Amino acid sequence: MDKLFEYAARLQQTGIQLTRIGLIVVLIWIGGLKAFRYEANGIVPFVANSPFMNFFYHYDTPDYKTHMNKEGEYKPDNIAWHKENNTYAFSYGLGALIVGIGILIALYPIAPGISAVGSFLAFGMSFVTLSFLITTPEAWVPDLGDAEHGFPYLSGAGRLVIKDAIMMGAALVTMSQAAHRYLELKKK
Repeated sequence: MDKLFEYAARLQQTGIQLTRIGLIVVLIWIGGLKAFRYEANGIVPFVANSPFMNFFYHYDTPDYKTHMNKEGEYKPDNIAWHKENNTYAFSYGLGALIVGIGILIALYPIAPGISAVGSFLAFGMSFVTLSFLITTPEAWVPDLGDAEHGFPYLSGAGRLVIKDAIMMGAALVTMSQAAHRYLELKKK
């Protein structure tokens, strides 16, 4: 059993590198998807209910509920409403920011200090995303007659958000490693 633990102990750096690659892939992929209507529509409840972001939208919080499209659904009237709401423009900007954070983290081999900043930004982004559990009613199973609703019953949206707890930890680990490497290089 000790041999197994000795082997596992040698995998720490590999684990950190895989964590960094995972962050990069997720950030660039999810950020890139923000350029598509279905993804922009999907974030509307989070943004509209967030005290940190709701000012980006033109219409008040409850209005979006009657203009939501299901993934893959095409309703021109809803698309027009989202254009007026600034849904798509905001999503494009957010997507560019998220892709940019992924790229900063990816610079670890050549610029660990910049990578540390990227990981710090991913940590902060995860903190904001996790705040949606408090601000977004759609994060919880609604009361539609079943006794299993509200806290602790996460809806699909809530399950999507809670995973950012992992991203937050991953960003902290990669930030720490990148900052350590930056300081080592600075001493040379």
